[in-house]
Amino acid sequence: MHDKLEKAREILAEVTPLKTDCGKVCGARCCRSLEGEETGMLLFPGEEAYYAGKPGWTLRRTASGMLLVCPGSCARDERPLACRIFPLLPVIREGEVKVAADQRARVVCPLMKQGIRGMDPAFAEAVREAGKILMEDGAQRTFMERLTEEQDELKSLRDRLGGI
Repeated sequence: MHDKLEKAREILAEVTPLKTDCGKVCGARCCRSLEGEETGMLLFPGEEAYYAGKPGWTLRRTASGMLLVCPGSCARDERPLACRIFPLLPVIREGEVKVAADQRARVVCPLMKQGIRGMDPAFAEAVREAGKILMEDGAQRTFMERLTEEQDELKSLRDRLGGI
């Protein structure tokens, strides 16, 4: 499992949503917890091994999986997959990996106003390639299927609420 995980992380090591530092657009909103909250990123299976015992990083088991709470800033090579792919997500549609805008990102990321079309195509392709590699591993595929279902539920709820 870890070789697929490592390969996916490597594919996303250098590529970003914009050709420049997108954190400068919004003041790195995706790296900050909201006032009074400690939020984090859901880790892909096995990723917790990269952060166990690492100073400044906190792991929490949740109903959805392992959650990583970061120190608020980090070196790009330390970021978990969820941060590397944000604000996109590899989803499984009809047995194939597709790239979708992460429904959870809509309230955080200003890039979501333009969607995938407003991002560097190389970034979207890297997210898709990483997803294809992860899909070769059973645990990763199951995790991605769950993420896809969650995204579908969030989109459905959003549509019922008038696209909020």
